[in-house]
Amino acid sequence: MAEKKNETFTVTDRRLFTADGELRPEASEEEPEQASSKPAPAPEQPPQQEAAVPPSPSADEQKEQADAYEKSSQEMDRQVEASGHSAKELEITFERFLASLYMTGMLQLGLMHEQGGQPQLDLIGARQTIDTIALLSDKTKGNLTPKEQGFLQNALYELRMAYVEVTNAIARGPQQAPPTK
Repeated sequence: MAEKKNETFTVTDRRLFTADGELRPEASEEEPEQASSKPAPAPEQPPQQEAAVPPSPSADEQKEQADAYEKSSQEMDRQVEASGHSAKELEITFERFLASLYMTGMLQLGLMHEQGGQPQLDLIGARQTIDTIALLSDKTKGNLTPKEQGFLQNALYELRMAYVEVTNAIARGPQQAPPTK
């Protein structure tokens, strides 16, 4: 019988943010651990592979990227305006974002489809879209205008009702036409 070794290990919270989303004070002071400070895995156990997480961009890299994005967006706005349309049509608002999620949910439920196309049913995707809107409802509580709140609640209600109708129709199976007399 193999002898068990008493090994000790230390758990270190390496998350950069608190549960409230605030940067932990000690997070900026921490240095990445040296690879040599990690104990080698026991020979009888295969080494576990950790998911490769790319390093976060630096503040300078983030600023450079944001500036490049802004410049590119301004150029696109100029092109839209030159074509006779309003660049305001491109601006994303919370209601447009919700409308996009709503339309996605309706497409996933097969209740809408592209012109000339066939409806496609994606119940898992529809459920995830509905759950995303519910998550937004919970996370934005008290931070929305009455119009935004109403739009969110209506979209959530309609999608949930449609989901129930579609899943109930699937559970019932194909309906047979009543016999003619």
